[in-house]
Amino acid sequence: MIPKPLQTKVNQLYNCLRDYEKVIVAFSGGVDSTFLAEAAQHALGDNALAVTAISDSYPIREMKAAQDIAKQIGIRFETVHTEELELEGYASNPTNRCFFCKTELFDKLRPIADKYNVGTIVYGAIPDDVGDHRPGMDAAKQMGIQAPLIDVDLTKSEIREISKAWDLPTWDKPAFACLSSRFPYGMRITRELLRQVDAAEQFLYDLGIRQFRVRHHGELARIELDTEEISLLQHQETRSQISAHFKTLGYAHVTLDLQGYRSGSLNEGITKTIAGA
Repeated sequence: MIPKPLQTKVNQLYNCLRDYEKVIVAFSGGVDSTFLAEAAQHALGDNALAVTAISDSYPIREMKAAQDIAKQIGIRFETVHTEELELEGYASNPTNRCFFCKTELFDKLRPIADKYNVGTIVYGAIPDDVGDHRPGMDAAKQMGIQAPLIDVDLTKSEIREISKAWDLPTWDKPAFACLSSRFPYGMRITRELLRQVDAAEQFLYDLGIRQFRVRHHGELARIELDTEEISLLQHQETRSQISAHFKTLGYAHVTLDLQGYRSGSLNEGITKTIAGA
């Protein structure tokens, strides 16, 4: 049962989507885009299409999960290949890297929209993102991409609550960001390094850890774990397994960040600068 105030927001979202008539949902399979895809399917049926971008910065497990979720929702689904690593503005990893990533994504979605005569592309930006360091949102605004979850003021906690009521498998899914977010700004991003980080994170995932990041600092891997999951590394055997495996991937040193998992931890210096501007 969805509380009345939240149901009012959901109804506003349905009306917003119906006003668009046809939409393409930029669909990653995360909490927000899954919620938006479900709402679009409910509001528009076959006039809604979810499109997932396949790239070097998107783990295979996430791609498979997105495909399964789209099937469960019942929304039409397609994939498109993006090539952000071919863009110097992305590969050089400046502080506005995400601007180039989102620009590449939306550039690749446009031909699909034209193919199906769809006038509106939507994505899962939420009110929580406003004011944070989000260059990708600047790209979306410049390219006319719509953010209906912001328009109806649906927050992350509200989206999770409604997603649970809707039996969406993502209602409690940990936050996820593309693999390029694991590198300090200014460190060049390559396919080889992305694969290295992906393999390291897949190993942690296979151990049953769910909320984590492997931050890449050259030969050093800095592991961020959720506070509740740090206890999983109290066993020497587990720590030894992780260390040994990471070294086979090319890391000489493996460390545990005592501050734990923080979304966008590599943005901390940037956001402080913005706040003080």
